[in-house]
Amino acid sequence: MVIASALLWSTAGLFVRMADMDVWSIVAWRSAFAFVTLGAFLVVRGGVGRRSRFGGFGLPGVAASAVSAFAAITYIASLQWTTVANVMTVYATLPFVATGIAFFWLRDRVSYRFVTAGCAAFVGTAISVGAAVSARDVLGILCAFAMTAGCATQIVIARRFPDMDTTMMTAFAALACLCISLPLMHFGVPAPQQLLACALYGVFTTGIGYILLLLGSRRVGSGEAGLLSMLDVVLGPVWVWLFYDEQISLPVLVGGAVVLAAVFWYLASDRKPAVVAG
Repeated sequence: MVIASALLWSTAGLFVRMADMDVWSIVAWRSAFAFVTLGAFLVVRGGVGRRSRFGGFGLPGVAASAVSAFAAITYIASLQWTTVANVMTVYATLPFVATGIAFFWLRDRVSYRFVTAGCAAFVGTAISVGAAVSARDVLGILCAFAMTAGCATQIVIARRFPDMDTTMMTAFAALACLCISLPLMHFGVPAPQQLLACALYGVFTTGIGYILLLLGSRRVGSGEAGLLSMLDVVLGPVWVWLFYDEQISLPVLVGGAVVLAAVFWYLASDRKPAVVAG
């Protein structure tokens, strides 16, 4: 399930390229399809009709939905404005960003292994970012950093409030994205290929991909789930290379390899090293 979710998530860049629309139109149509998919899952699960679930959602759920909506919008913007390889290289630093936020907010302890791997990952990111060739690339990379920070914050909120319904949070985030993008999108019915791309993105990449991760991550360890989820980072640039001949420059390839090596080295270890005070 976790592998399948990573495979589905890796297609985001492919469907953005396939849609070939402005950012707000992609956000609107993708979010509409994602909201319907996740809403249907909630109905089948029997969660929407329970007042206790809404009561337990509260301000943490609202905050997480807002952060998730911000991450989703900046993710699509980053995929529009720079290469998928650049976006995925930045996104690969997610475990380190999330752990860093948890360190400052929740006072979680971090290991020396984390510090070493995190420094290596950000060196790799710097190598990739240094390959930016235009202002549009730089803007896309900045959006990728914003998206990664948003995803990391969402993870920490979910950890801080474990009773929060994350499926409902994701559905509400999709609804928020739809409401935000409606006044800004290009009105009109998209071409069949564009509508299909947004439907595939919303239903499979976001909706079913999230549901599979939710179900699968309960059956494996967090470290194993983290490693399997890195397939998203590896496969994302491959799809657009195969279907759209989007090339990966040498600095981005080297930087991405450094980041992934750092992540694998950090997540694959079962040792309990000494910790840095926190």
